[in-house]
Amino acid sequence: MSTTPNIAVIGGGSWATAIVKMLSENIEKVHWYMRSIYAVEHLKRHEHNPSYLSDVEFDINQLRLSNDINEIVDAADVLIFAIPSAFLKSELDNLTVSLEGKIIFSAIKGIVPESSLIVGEHFNKFYNIDFENIGVITGPCHAEEVALERLSYLTIACSDEKKAKMLAGFLSSDYIKCKTSDDIVGTEYAAVLKNIYAIAAGIAHGLGYGDNFQSVLMSNAIREMKKFIKKVHKMKRNINDSAYLGDLLVTGYSVFSRNRMFGNMIGKGYTVKSAQMEMSMIAEGYYATDSAYKINKERKAKTPIINAVYAILYEGKNPKKTFKKLADKLD
Repeated sequence: MSTTPNIAVIGGGSWATAIVKMLSENIEKVHWYMRSIYAVEHLKRHEHNPSYLSDVEFDINQLRLSNDINEIVDAADVLIFAIPSAFLKSELDNLTVSLEGKIIFSAIKGIVPESSLIVGEHFNKFYNIDFENIGVITGPCHAEEVALERLSYLTIACSDEKKAKMLAGFLSSDYIKCKTSDDIVGTEYAAVLKNIYAIAAGIAHGLGYGDNFQSVLMSNAIREMKKFIKKVHKMKRNINDSAYLGDLLVTGYSVFSRNRMFGNMIGKGYTVKSAQMEMSMIAEGYYATDSAYKINKERKAKTPIINAVYAILYEGKNPKKTFKKLADKLD
């Protein structure tokens, strides 16, 4: 691989747009796949994404844009996937070029529904990508604050430290600070679980619970996260690090959190379907709740918050009654 590899971003949403913005600070050419031909053509003419982070302006000379995933994948050495987990398989089904030899980084905060695997495990099992060529980009970081160039932090996880440091270097700038980690499984599960807890925080807010309860909920959530991750991947980690606790807090409390927004609507009485229709962006935590609940049926970690969110979203249980019972289980 050359000193500056060809890096491609797969996705057209806010997080993909933010990552392209970060990369554009450091490399001459970013390859960018967007499924929508309308978005591609709009970007070429108007130099911004029409649907997400539209205030971010790009130098089109820095971008190689295409709505052909095979064209972009074929040209790249490093692939950063930033599409909703629910659509990952359908996008990958369009691939005719090989992923052999590619370095894969996931910026997806979800579990692949068809395989019930986190993204890294999915690529390893179904595409024979070695774990040394798989990494994770996680927070605490919101795409909207990247767009505003507010100081933000990222964690780049990969079992191969050189690859983690390589990508960290290409994402870093005056307003982006990156650290690296070797806990690819733990950080990816943390990125998945924090969306579920953010939905819980939103439901609590929608039901009228105050800051006192929210603090107890988040305190219990980080301990619940620790138990869950320990069951799926036991290794030495500090759950209070930014990649775990920091990402949980920003997703649980931020006004930019789409998962908290989704939960808030549920707490206020919206049905799941009506809340999804109201939102213009995907709340990954909805899909993650189903997958995490099913995974934990085998792992058997104590997860009352996940169980409560699952009961509301998938079993149609009353949010007010369910959270009253949950409140009795928290400490």
